[in-house]
Amino acid sequence: MSETKNITKAASIVGGATFLSRILGYIRDAVIAAFLGAGTYADVFFIAYRIPNFFRRLVGEGALTISFIPVFTEELTTGSREKAKALASRAFTFFTIILTVIIIAGIIFSEQLVEIMAPGFTPNKLAITTSLTKWMFPFLFFICLVALSMGVLNSLKHFTAPALSPVWFNLSIIGSTIFLISFFKEPVYALAFGVVFGGIFQFLYQLPYLKQYDMLPKLDFNFNDPAIKKIILLMLPASLATGVSQINILITSRFASGLKEGSISYLYYADRVVELPMGVFVLAVATAVLPSMSEYAIKKDWPGFKESLSFAIRLVTFITVPSTIGLLALGEPIVTMLFQRGEFGHEATKGTVYALYFFSIGLVAFGGGRILVSAFYSLKDTITPVKIGCITVVSNIIFCFLLIGPLRHGGLALATSLSSIVNLLLLFLILRKRLGGIGGRKILNSAVKVVVSSIPMGISVYAISLLVDWSDGGITILRLLVLSLAISFGVICYLLFARFFKSPEMVFLTNMFMERWSKYR
Repeated sequence: MSETKNITKAASIVGGATFLSRILGYIRDAVIAAFLGAGTYADVFFIAYRIPNFFRRLVGEGALTISFIPVFTEELTTGSREKAKALASRAFTFFTIILTVIIIAGIIFSEQLVEIMAPGFTPNKLAITTSLTKWMFPFLFFICLVALSMGVLNSLKHFTAPALSPVWFNLSIIGSTIFLISFFKEPVYALAFGVVFGGIFQFLYQLPYLKQYDMLPKLDFNFNDPAIKKIILLMLPASLATGVSQINILITSRFASGLKEGSISYLYYADRVVELPMGVFVLAVATAVLPSMSEYAIKKDWPGFKESLSFAIRLVTFITVPSTIGLLALGEPIVTMLFQRGEFGHEATKGTVYALYFFSIGLVAFGGGRILVSAFYSLKDTITPVKIGCITVVSNIIFCFLLIGPLRHGGLALATSLSSIVNLLLLFLILRKRLGGIGGRKILNSAVKVVVSSIPMGISVYAISLLVDWSDGGITILRLLVLSLAISFGVICYLLFARFFKSPEMVFLTNMFMERWSKYR
C-alpha cells in the first residue's frame, strides 16, 4: 500500500473515532449551555478550565507528543523494540515527576494565574475562578500521561484507541453536569469534578492497549538515556511553538474579560463549532502524517517526504475551504440547534454566531499551520516554529488592540484568524525554501478547484436555511429536517462539483473507495 493510502487510511480511522468524540463533545457543550447559559458561571468555568488546559496543550498534546514521536519512531526504526520500550518507561517516569511539580506550583499560584488571565473580572468572579482552577489542576497530570500513551500507540500505527480516548472525558462531564449539579451550592463545581474524573478515565482507557503492544510503562529512573535528552531538547522550544494557538487563546480571553458579560462564553462556543472540521479531519491528517514524515526524514527520502506533506496539505484544503463557506452560510442554524435552550437564549446565539463568522475566516490557516508545524517537527526543527510563533503572538496582540474597539468580541475572533494566516504564510515560505519546493503548483491547482466547487454549495445551503425562522431556538422536527437537508445537499453538491472539476483529492478518494468496494464485493 502506498504511503498516501496509509495516511488516508489512518486519517479515516482517527477521523471516524474523533467524529464520535466530537458529537459527544457537542452534547457536552449543549448540556453546559443549557445549565449555565452564557453568563457569569459559564465565563468563570471556561477561564478556570483554560488554565490547566493551556498547560495540557503546551506540555501534553503539543510539545510532548510531537517531540516524543520522532525520537520513539527512530528507536523503533534504527534500534530495537526493547530499546523503544525502555524509552517509553523512562519518559513516563520522568514526566510523572515533572507534572507533579507543575501541578503543585499551579495550585499554589492559581490566584495569580487567574488575575493574569482575567483582569477584568469582579472580585467575586475572581474568587470562584481561582477555587475552580485549584480543583481542576490535577486533570493536567492524567491528561499529559494520556498524550504520552497516544504518542507510543500512534508511533506503532495504532490510532483507534487514542482517538476514542476523549469520549470518556466528554461522558464524564455530561454525567457530572446532569447528576451531580444539584449537590453543589454553586453548580459550576460539578463540572470541575467531571473534568478531573474525565482525565482519569482517559488514562485508564489507554493502559490495556499499551499492554497489548507490550509497552506498558514501568518505573525507570535512568534519565541519562540520550533519547530522553533528545526529547527534552526538542520539547523545550516545541512548547512555545505548539503553544502559539493556546497563548493566543489566553490573550483573547484576557481582552474579552473586560467586555460585557458573556463575551468569553460567546468566543468559547464559537470556537467549539469551528473545531468540528479541525478536530475530525485536520487533527486526523496531522496525526496520521507525522509518523510517516518522520520515517521519510530518518531515511532522507526527501521526494517521499515532500509528497506526503503536499498530499496532507491538499487533503486539509479539500475539507477546510467548504467547511468555511458552510459555517458562514449556516452559522445561525447550527448554533441555534446546538446550544439555544435552557439558560442559553437568542441573545447568546447572536453573540456566538457573530464570533463564529470571524473565526471561520481563519479555518484554512488553522488547519494548514497544524500540518506545516508537524513537518518541521518531523525534521527535528523546533527553533523555526518558535520564531514564527513569537511573530504570530505579537501580530495577534496588535490585531486585538486594533479590532476590539470597533468589533468587540468579534474583533478578537478576527484577530485570531488574521494572526493564524500570518503564521501559515511564514511557515509555508520558509519550508518551501528549505525543501526546494513542496508541490506548490499542485496545492494551488487543488485549492482553486476546491474554492470553485464550494461557492455554489454555499449559495444553495444558505437558500435552504431560509425556509425556517431560527430566531426562537429549540429543536423541532422541521428545523432538524431543514438543517439536515441543507448539510446533506451541500455535501453532495460540493462532491459533484469537485468531481466535475476533477479535483485530484476527489479523484484519489473515489478511486480508493472503489478499490475497497470491489475488494469486499
